[in-house]
Amino acid sequence: MARADRPALMQEATGGPPSTEAARRAVEAVWRIESARIVGALARYTGDVGLAEDVAQEAVAEALVTWSRDGTPANPVGWLLATARRRAIDSFRRRSALDERYAMLAGQLPEGGTSSGAPAPQDQSDDLPWDPDRVDDDVLALMFVACHPVLSAEARVALTLRAVGGLASEEIARAFLVPVPTVQARITRAKKTIAAAGVPFELPPAEERRERLGGVLSVLYVIFTEGSTATTGDRLLRPDLAYEAIRLARTLAALLPDEPEVYGLLALFELTAARFPARTGPDGEVVLLEDQDRRRWDRSAIRRGLAALGQASAAGRGLGPYGLQAAIAACHASASSVPETDWERVVLLYEALGRVAPSPVVELNRAVAVAMAYGPQQALSMVDGLVASDRLPGSYLLPSVRGELLARLGRTAEARAELELAARLCRNDRERSVLLRKAAALT
Repeated sequence: MARADRPALMQEATGGPPSTEAARRAVEAVWRIESARIVGALARYTGDVGLAEDVAQEAVAEALVTWSRDGTPANPVGWLLATARRRAIDSFRRRSALDERYAMLAGQLPEGGTSSGAPAPQDQSDDLPWDPDRVDDDVLALMFVACHPVLSAEARVALTLRAVGGLASEEIARAFLVPVPTVQARITRAKKTIAAAGVPFELPPAEERRERLGGVLSVLYVIFTEGSTATTGDRLLRPDLAYEAIRLARTLAALLPDEPEVYGLLALFELTAARFPARTGPDGEVVLLEDQDRRRWDRSAIRRGLAALGQASAAGRGLGPYGLQAAIAACHASASSVPETDWERVVLLYEALGRVAPSPVVELNRAVAVAMAYGPQQALSMVDGLVASDRLPGSYLLPSVRGELLARLGRTAEARAELELAARLCRNDRERSVLLRKAAALT
């Protein structure tokens, strides 16, 4: 199953009878589309994100058996919610009974009383925990909880992909090239941290939301960045991960239509992903920007990206860091070739980005744009300043750019040494091969 931790039954289902296969496809489709709303509604009902995710998974496992036998119900989302709700009530009752036993053993339980630390919900009716007027709020709250500041950056990414995106631990591990137990441990630790910190399942107050929104956006940015240029491994792109970030960004934009930076982030994703079809060759080899067949760029994605950038600009607050990056991507998307790109505008946009979100990577990218607009000598001085300040230690990007600039200046031996250094530091096999090829071509 593509969007939930696969029970053993699901792994065997593809070879089973047609009814089992049909049930598997139905569960997979419902979970892929509705997982965030299901977990969000259950989290609101139980007040416990970890429990909500656990009982939702139990409901999925039960659906595989029941739907194979009885067929897909008329309201599959309602069926999953009702089943998960019963599992949640059972969990509360078990906790309550256990607390009562402990209290009785300790002699602290008054006659007829209870000391449960986790009482069952007050509403014991058969109504589903699904309020149509609160569905959007549930998904948004789930995003804010999954990206809560009490969690580490790695835990936020894993929990967001699991709880909001509905991805399996195996999928997350495969995307980031880490062991499955590592991902599972991060998710488990994240749930325990949220519970220990008493993080409520609710939207942050309006005055805190914008501040907390930055954390949500940064998590989506990390997910997309890894999908668009993998840190390690033998693939340049991990498109499934990038497209999941786009889907989550679209959801967030629909839930927060008055936040321009959400649209700026969405625009950046769309415009960057538009180039995916031309970034690799038939065998997965890297195709550099100047060699890409721009006819293969996704024009629909470019139109969506430009529209989102327009919405970010229309707010009248000025573009933020993601909006400025999207504006840079728009310069590339609207150019017919590398020489025809408006490099002077790109330089100005990087200067603005450096003021609102200063970082050595922004400075390095600005140097590349300066080299294209004004020549390599001025850009090399900027890069040498970064080298002297040691602001990008261990990064292959710095020697890579420096090697390119030295090559353009005719300093071949130095350029080859820099490119070979960059290749040694690079952990992505595809990018490393490009660097070595460039170094070998310098004679």
